[in-house]
Amino acid sequence: MNWIQQVEENNFYSKKEKIPPQALDLEEAIIGAIMIDKKGLDEVIDILFPEVFYKKKHQYIFESVQKLYHNSKPIDLYTVSNELNKSGKLELIGGELYLIKLTQKVISSAHIEYHSRIVLQKFILRKLISISSDIIQKCYEKSTDIFDLLDYAESKLFEINQKYFVTKKYETTQGLIKKAIDKIKKVEKEGLSGISSGFYKMDKIISGWQNSDLIILASRPGMGKTTFMLSMVKNIVIEQKIPVLIFSLEMSSIQLITKLISSETGISSEKIKKANLDKFDWECLNNKTKNLKNAPLFIDDTPSLSIFSFRTKCRRLISQHGVKLIFIDYLQLMVINDNGSKLQNREQEISVISRNLKSLAKELDIPIIALSQLSRAVETRGGSKRPLLSDLRESGAIEQDADIVLFIYRPEYYGFKIWDSDENNDSCIGQAEIIIAKHRNGGLDKFRLKFISDQAKFVNLEEEKSSSLIWEEDYKNNFLDLENSFMSSYDDFDKNYPKYNSNNENYLDEDIK
Repeated sequence: MNWIQQVEENNFYSKKEKIPPQALDLEEAIIGAIMIDKKGLDEVIDILFPEVFYKKKHQYIFESVQKLYHNSKPIDLYTVSNELNKSGKLELIGGELYLIKLTQKVISSAHIEYHSRIVLQKFILRKLISISSDIIQKCYEKSTDIFDLLDYAESKLFEINQKYFVTKKYETTQGLIKKAIDKIKKVEKEGLSGISSGFYKMDKIISGWQNSDLIILASRPGMGKTTFMLSMVKNIVIEQKIPVLIFSLEMSSIQLITKLISSETGISSEKIKKANLDKFDWECLNNKTKNLKNAPLFIDDTPSLSIFSFRTKCRRLISQHGVKLIFIDYLQLMVINDNGSKLQNREQEISVISRNLKSLAKELDIPIIALSQLSRAVETRGGSKRPLLSDLRESGAIEQDADIVLFIYRPEYYGFKIWDSDENNDSCIGQAEIIIAKHRNGGLDKFRLKFISDQAKFVNLEEEKSSSLIWEEDYKNNFLDLENSFMSSYDDFDKNYPKYNSNNENYLDEDIK
């Protein structure tokens, strides 16, 4: 007997001996409690459904209870009995005598929600056993494609997670008002209610990235989406020490970290790419990357990431490392299934992905920032070519699901020299405009940033100006210190060597003698 036959034989006997997970006593207590106290049903109506019950007769009874509830009719021993009689199932459950027996098992609906969740757990265990058995059977079939099987297993597990894990969260206005006041106090104390982006004009408008929000950062290729993302990441992980997770579907993790190194050190990405570094550059590289090495940043560069894998990885990293913010670069490269199978319509796919991202942001209670491409309509349009919400590529669902939509607009990319809306005709060279086109919980606005392409970063305009002023001030101070030091040394020299004092008219003659 080979090992496969032995495993099959063991499985056969184990199936024969084992009873599926169940809690019959609790099922009887739940149905009895519902028939003597309607309040009990109000607590569990969104947790239970007929299929959850192990006994077929309990499924029939709960079906009748559900029908009465949805028709706003009273629920008690007599109405349930009457409903079962109408559907021809009263005799199947054992008649009125069985219903009376159930009502006599309990005296109140206390703990009915707790009991219901146990019954639900038993049902989920039975579903997992059924799915596992089905997967095992498919594994033995020679015609089974491994990728199709993995996709099938993932989709079934994902379906259980989505359909049956219902968390009921009702809060009173008293509790909600307390939470709202606490949040207002926090904003008053800290200045922001969310995670700071590092760009103070943006923070002033949105008050930081808010938990449970889906943020879409969109632009045409070449505008600097990834650079803008990395500039925010640097501000968040280095300055604020907040753990961040990046899913890079387009660039490799090494390429991404190289751009971050360029941004942090100020060494041009071209010099780093060609390793054309002098001694000063190497010193700068070694010193300034220390903060980056210790930053709580996690990068996953899995290509063609599926929604299922994304959800799993997010939960694991949040649990293990306390991740507070997630970036995706970029949304259109995500897929629904790991095996790459697609829906008939790409717009439907993007809608499903967008909806799941919003759902996950709410479930995990953290901000998710997804980069997105814009359609070519921007290029064909005349005028300033500022992007619009209608330019979001492949799906209107992105606009619908997103809490905030940001656009990056650089007129310099299209050959413009000055800002079209600026009365002073200011130069737009080396600048970008961030447009807040949608803001579900606030106002719309736009602001400008300095774009330093060779160092792969965006900075505040005022920050760039102030850094120049700081450099000038440091230069002046250093020059004055050097001058004072020199003059002090010169005075000391005069005191110690009076014959060489410049005030002595004969010092040269004496020296010659």
